[in-house]
Amino acid sequence: MDSGGDPAIDHDAVTAWFEDHVPGVTPPLAFHRIPGGNSNITVEVVDAAGVRYVLRRPPVSQVLSTAHDMAREHRIVTALADSPVPVPPSLGLCEDEAVNGAPFYVMAFVDGHVLATPEDVEAHLSVDARRRATASLVDVLADLHAVDPDEVGLGDLGRTHGYVERQLRRWSKQLEQSDSPRRARLQDVHDALAARVPTQHGASIVHGDYRLGNCLVSDDGEVRAVLDWELCTLGDPLADLGYLVLDWDDAEARDPVNAASPSRAPGVPSRRFVAERYAERCGRDVGDIGFYVAFSAWRKACIIEGVYWRYRAGAVGAVPDNVEEFPPRIDRYLDAADDALAGRAAGGGAA
Repeated sequence: MDSGGDPAIDHDAVTAWFEDHVPGVTPPLAFHRIPGGNSNITVEVVDAAGVRYVLRRPPVSQVLSTAHDMAREHRIVTALADSPVPVPPSLGLCEDEAVNGAPFYVMAFVDGHVLATPEDVEAHLSVDARRRATASLVDVLADLHAVDPDEVGLGDLGRTHGYVERQLRRWSKQLEQSDSPRRARLQDVHDALAARVPTQHGASIVHGDYRLGNCLVSDDGEVRAVLDWELCTLGDPLADLGYLVLDWDDAEARDPVNAASPSRAPGVPSRRFVAERYAERCGRDVGDIGFYVAFSAWRKACIIEGVYWRYRAGAVGAVPDNVEEFPPRIDRYLDAADDALAGRAAGGGAA
């Protein structure tokens, strides 16, 4: 396998696939792993004319049975192309594992900033643009939740009701595949959540990992593309909002769940702004947001636990230097779930 040093890419075979399926591509191609992805692998592809593409594929090993479905992710991005939700243009899907060892799909490259940390926000956005970016992020989420799944061909993406219950079952099942000393506490929080699931607030397309770090943002603060649709399904829209609020750590929080959240940059509006703008845009009651924050914190702990397990198993490339910080992060998210369930941290703060 000619990979140029990256086991995720068979250079010659993928180049041949591009020539056959991507109009206008000019070989030879250069492949560069884009850092930051902890689940599926994202690769920047540059042709001889300088045109840039993005390739997505599963991890090279330890692929979870219900995750990493490239055809499904490609289908979602393609379906949303003509909706108000900005997504990268999809260019092709390869389901023949003989080409690259696993399915992959290709998108056009969208220029923009990935704002994963407060430092990213300060480096790329003015203070005014930070407020616009927050508003744009919420507005795009509202637009996503307003899309009729049937109209865009996604009506069979998942069952529309019982979303939280299904998610609780799904992530508990994923945990069975990891040998973790934290499984008992993860199960305890699961049980507390399962005992108090609220009535579902309608049904919509839910992203599943909606946050600023999964978007490309322009210099003036507009969301240009939403990325990483692998967890997308149909279900309760407030689950997306709870996840966003959880990640939106107010700058004044003394003990933040995520001290590296981009929302901690100066001039970024608060959690309350996020929740209130969403409610205004959608007309939904967000009074149960505390439960959804707790649910999202538990699910985030499960996700990080899975990433940690895959890193330790060598499934997604080189183990990062900070991998031993993952277990304390999991504990912080579980603490946040306990606090939100107890009504201590549903996400307030001045707007």
